[in-house]
Amino acid sequence: MAAHADAEFITLSAVLSGVKEIREAVAQAKANRLQKNRRTILFVDEVHRFNKSQQDAFLPHVEDGTFWFIGATTENPSFEVNNALLSRARVYVLKSLTEADLLEVLEQAISDEDRGLAGEEIIDFPQELRAGSSRRRR
Repeated sequence: MAAHADAEFITLSAVLSGVKEIREAVAQAKANRLQKNRRTILFVDEVHRFNKSQQDAFLPHVEDGTFWFIGATTENPSFEVNNALLSRARVYVLKSLTEADLLEVLEQAISDEDRGLAGEEIIDFPQELRAGSSRRRR
């Protein structure tokens, strides 16, 4: 995504981060703009774990374009992300992958000669997956 947008990419985990890390990300995004003339995408995983004041810390920087904000949550954002931040966002609901979807992901991975997996014996793996995510491990 960042490569397509010609932007830098910064990630934060709300589980492991606090206001200090938010400030560091803001400083890095500002430096990217001033020194490299590049935009920044800030991805926050588990954004619902940040409290209201931590979520509020993003607002002025979202508003002034310091970074593009992407937050991921397993919770309903209408209840877990504060209204000010939510009003400046688009919400996309990602649905669980079906077994057929997971099989297609694996088939593509197997057929990719440069970045592919070990071999076709992995093709039975989708039956062992749960919760419809191609990134989960058993």
